[in-house]
Amino acid sequence: MLRSLLMILSFSLFLSANNDSIEEVCLELKLVPASKAIVQWERVFSSETRKARYHINQLSPEVQELLKQYLIDHAADSSQPMVPGL
Repeated sequence: MLRSLLMILSFSLFLSANNDSIEEVCLELKLVPASKAIVQWERVFSSETRKARYHINQLSPEVQELLKQYLIDHAADSSQPMVPGL
């Protein structure tokens, strides 16, 4: 768990705004964009408690915003859902 938190913090400090880095954050946090609909991801990011559940609160506000946009762009009901293994 400590290793994961350190990795999250390092992503937060050095993350660039490209999708490859955001995908790495998703993998580290074990987030699958298509596991939720757009409105569900918006709900996750609207609550500090929900963000803490997924360890999103450990990321900088800039990275959180990039992550939110990525998850919404590839949510289950988006035009480009991200399906594991594809």
